[in-house]
Amino acid sequence: MTKMNAVGWFDIYVDDLNRAVEFYEAVMGCKLEPMGDPTGETQMMSFPADMGVYGAAGALTKSPHAGPGVGGTIVYFSVEDCAVQQARVASAGGVVIRPKFSIGEFGWVTLCQDTEGNMFGFNSLK
Repeated sequence: MTKMNAVGWFDIYVDDLNRAVEFYEAVMGCKLEPMGDPTGETQMMSFPADMGVYGAAGALTKSPHAGPGVGGTIVYFSVEDCAVQQARVASAGGVVIRPKFSIGEFGWVTLCQDTEGNMFGFNSLK
């Protein structure tokens, strides 16, 4: 049996794809790219990814089968210092729910809410 990471992909469901793309590009400081959907049912914009390195890739997804909201799964983005992205959240239209806090030997976390109502986090070692 081949060992693999538990998460290989994630979708962050959105109602307004353009608004969500603007938010995540502003907060993450990166450019999202259009991504085709073989089913033709969803619109997707992917985060930058290299499938050959550690960690999961993912996309913002507008789908008739699911929607955004708080209370479900939380995606944590790995960053160098979560205080940097935390400082960008409000000006991009989101809300910092819990400012940067220690999680002991595993570093630091910030919890936020995006423009679509999704809870997400940032994780850093410093």
